[in-house]
Amino acid sequence: MAAIPVSPLAPKTFPELPAIEGVRFATAEAGIKYKNRTDVLLMAFDEGTSVAGVLTRSLCSSAAVELCRENLPGGIARGLVVNSGNSNAFTGMKGRESVKHIAATAAKALGCSPSEVFIAQTGVIGELIDASKFDGVLDETATRMNLMPWIEPAKAIMTTDTYPKLSGAVLDIDGTEIKINGIAKGSGMIAPDMATMLSFVVTDMPIAAPVLQALLSRHVQTTFNAITVDSDTSTSDTLLVFATNKAAVEPIASLDDPRAEIFGQALADVLFELAILTVRDGEGATKQVSVHVEGAVSDESAFRIGKAIADSPLVKTAIAGEDANWGRVVMAVGKAGEPADRDKLSIRFGDFVVAKDGERAHGYDEAATSAYMKGEELELTVSLGMGEGRATIYTCDLTHGYITINGDYRS
Repeated sequence: MAAIPVSPLAPKTFPELPAIEGVRFATAEAGIKYKNRTDVLLMAFDEGTSVAGVLTRSLCSSAAVELCRENLPGGIARGLVVNSGNSNAFTGMKGRESVKHIAATAAKALGCSPSEVFIAQTGVIGELIDASKFDGVLDETATRMNLMPWIEPAKAIMTTDTYPKLSGAVLDIDGTEIKINGIAKGSGMIAPDMATMLSFVVTDMPIAAPVLQALLSRHVQTTFNAITVDSDTSTSDTLLVFATNKAAVEPIASLDDPRAEIFGQALADVLFELAILTVRDGEGATKQVSVHVEGAVSDESAFRIGKAIADSPLVKTAIAGEDANWGRVVMAVGKAGEPADRDKLSIRFGDFVVAKDGERAHGYDEAATSAYMKGEELELTVSLGMGEGRATIYTCDLTHGYITINGDYRS
């Protein structure tokens, strides 16, 4: 597959995330698919690290997702192995055996139980991964673990991503500095349903695993679950949050603790930035689009209508062509299967009202709207006039670049 140019929506700089006590990591080249680039990440967590996660609801989930699903109820993590280039999905019993082999190899290298090791894999579907490639690699990688720099693990988990994705937050709780660092990968096959393709967040906040799980499940809905590149939910979606519990503050043991809300909002900020970075690296993307739906009968209804708009190839190609084709937005609202009244519907691009009360808006200025559509960041708002429900979905345009990348992905 030919090299992919860096997305025009890529960030100009990357944050230098601070070290977090209780986690170390290293990356390696195992030659799983890509040559001359890192494709394996090994993270080691100190004893006492709690973990929470959300995983794909795909009914064809990968062997690695199954392993995470088995290990998550334990609430304890000592290791994480991530590889790019092969998702080891749809590989039957042999795929499950290979994942167990990798977990056992990592556990031996880290001196922990395989049930405390989490695995995430991304890349081509339907090809069995060669688990023997991890044998010497994980042992050697475990000998050179570091606290920084975080951009290295962000690079090692990339597939068709054109840039690494990092975000962090530092907050004050009880006079103590609390850190949250996150990395993510994702570019295509993005319509997360419980998680993004792959994302890993680490904090030093002392927090019980059930509380961490509750906060993650709440905030994933308005972050990773609110993005879509191409409407396709991955077999490998995995979002894990690890808390090393190293900060010198009293642990958050209950959602009733007022500090849970403060920590949860900072976690949400990190998840949101990683999610937006994923949309901005959508395969072939040239524009980021926020689809706002208001006036729906419920927030859930607004979300489904927003997804119908954001997932529509016709809407997305019109945006790529800088065409304010509001007729396609009307189509997407109508097909969503949610309560809507054609004669109450209003649509605007940015501040430009293009349709109102079921017809083209009087005084619609096509020249001004067309000029707005040339921007890199666009807002599309649909008002239904049915109730108080609202939601926002974040997406990108659909260009020839998407076909170029995906037409020969396996070759």
